This record gives sequence, structure tokens and C-alpha cells, in this order.
Amino acid sequence: MKDVFVSPPFRVVPVGQTMSDDAAYLMVMSSSPGILDGDHYDLMVQVEENAQLQLQSQSYQRLFTMVGGASQLMRVALADHSAFSYVPHPIVPHTDSTFKGITRVEMGEDCSLLMSEIITCGRKHHGEVFRFTHFQNLIEVRHRNRLILKDNVLLQPDLMQLGSLGQLEGYTHQGTLIYINTQKQPVEELIEHFYEMLDAEKDMQCGISRIQHDGFVVRCLGNGGEQIYNCFQRIQNFIWEEQHILAS
Repeated sequence: MKDVFVSPPFRVVPVGQTMSDDAAYLMVMSSSPGILDGDHYDLMVQVEENAQLQLQSQSYQRLFTMVGGASQLMRVALADHSAFSYVPHPIVPHTDSTFKGITRVEMGEDCSLLMSEIITCGRKHHGEVFRFTHFQNLIEVRHRNRLILKDNVLLQPDLMQLGSLGQLEGYTHQGTLIYINTQKQPVEELIEHFYEMLDAEKDMQCGISRIQHDGFVVRCLGNGGEQIYNCFQRIQNFIWEEQHILAS
């Protein structure tokens, strides 16, 4: 890690002491119990040339009850020949929470990107199922200033019957994982491998869509955030290991 700047309540700590590769493993930690009304988070990640970064979260991200709402802007810049992977814990929106997030990624040549997001229905065991007001997260990925992927998740329980057919199909949790490389590495074998892996999961439905660039998007529906999170961790670990084999 060359440089880091944070303001309270954040900390960034290295967590890759047991790893044998040259990649950076960092965890974003916070002394706050979650995202509060009026919070505005601004996260910027720059991965330099020939560097590899796996970013981790500390725990489930709670969105507390709000009046005005909260927002987050995350910007990621990948220099040539770099890799970035981020599989955070699930998001738990509490009753009357409002959240809008934007993630913008700029990719250079010969890069690898893996990011995911898991949204729960709320505090399910407290009877809070789709009691939040508004959740939105927009992801834009560009390669040499050209938009190659745009994904917009918008959930408004008061306006949408989220548990119905055509929405979450009776499930309470959803997850999205995005993988893109600008290394001209084909992804067909990866897609087949992950199809088989995810098909073996019980009480969960998943689909994988190949995108025009060398990459794919995984969508999962389930009834527990931990199950989807563990699946995304396995995908991340498999791709991370494959990258190191190709680089060696």
C-alpha cells in the first residue's frame, strides 16, 4: 500500500499477512454501527500498474432508519496490468431507510475487475421484510473512457411488490457479481464452471449472463445473505487463483 487517507469513522488495515503472493489485501473498517441519516460516503481506490488489490469489508453494512437519506460514491481507477476484487458483506436496510449509491470504475489495459453486491430484505428475524423506503445503486464500468457495463439496481417496496413473480420470485435476498477483464482472456470455461457450482446450491436461484466484453454478470436470489456471500467468495477465490496462475 503506497498511500492511504481516511477520515473518522474509517480505518484501512492490511489483512494479508498469511498470503504468499505479492498482492495487497486490505480491509475497510468503521467504528460506526452502520450508515446513518445524512451520511455521505466518498471512497476512492487507485490501483497502480502491475498491482493487485483485494478489498474486504468488516461486517454486514446496516442502513439505519432515516428521514433524509444517505448516499455513497465509490470511484475505482485501474492502471494498466492491474487487478481489483471486492466482495463486501451483505447490506441490511432497516425500516424507512433511504440509500443511493454510485460506483464508477475506469479500467486500463490488461486489467481484471471483480465486484459484488448483496441486498437483504432487512432485519428479517425482527419482522422487517422490505420495510425500507428506497435503495438504489448504479454501477458504471468504462474501458478507455468507453462505457462497457451499466447496472442499476432500484428497489422501492412501497411501489413494487418485491416478493412477487417478476421481481424477486418469492425470495428475500438478491446478489449481483460482476467480472470483467481487458486481458482478452475468454470467460466461457469460467461461466460453465460457476454454472455447475451454483446449480448445486439449495434454496437459491442463479443465472449468469455473458457480456460483450470479456466478462459476465452473476445474479442470485435466495433467502439468506450468508449463502450468497459464501458463493461469491468462492467465485472470487477461484478467479483470484486463476489470475496468479496466468501471471506466473
